[in-house]
Amino acid sequence: MGLRTYINDHFIKDIVPYKPVKLSKPKKMLEIVSAWKGLEMIIADIIERFGLKNESCIEFGVEFGYSAVVFSNYFKSVTGVDTFEGDIHTENKAEHFQETSNRLAEYQNIVLVKSDYRDWIKRDNKRYDLAHVDIVHNYKETFECGLWAAQHSSCTIFHDTESFPEVRRAVKDIAAETGQKLYNYPYHYGLGILVDKKSIGKK
Repeated sequence: MGLRTYINDHFIKDIVPYKPVKLSKPKKMLEIVSAWKGLEMIIADIIERFGLKNESCIEFGVEFGYSAVVFSNYFKSVTGVDTFEGDIHTENKAEHFQETSNRLAEYQNIVLVKSDYRDWIKRDNKRYDLAHVDIVHNYKETFECGLWAAQHSSCTIFHDTESFPEVRRAVKDIAAETGQKLYNYPYHYGLGILVDKKSIGKK
């Protein structure tokens, strides 16, 4: 049994497949190797489909900045939170905060913060239009960070729902905990999409 078949049989039954109406490439892109490549094509579709505002975005797991630059095309402010030291699932283990800061310096609506997500969520009570979770791909961390994000944003997206079953399981459990609608885009290692329709409906 292949990984995709196993995932489909055990995890996908209560997840709605996300089918974008249109694919569109952002004007500003960062030319760097990234596992996130390809997902930039559906961000505008997600924003339009769910009627998201474009004021603020928070990202947990910036790494080298590819997705942060994508978000900077659509949101007035993007906050990127990361230890910038890699984790057990990343190839790069070297500290790279300054390197990434220098790379993103021209994108003035991006603010990078060197912090563990656990320290950040203790002190941040803001609400965001979009949250992105792409941290260490374990259940515990994804659930803890993702639950906070889902409770503090209109829409939360999670990378690697196809390549890491523990990420998908955490996202499913967050959806059950919050009552939010869950979609999954199966390409480019998978993108889970949680939508707080009640919050959006109040706007």
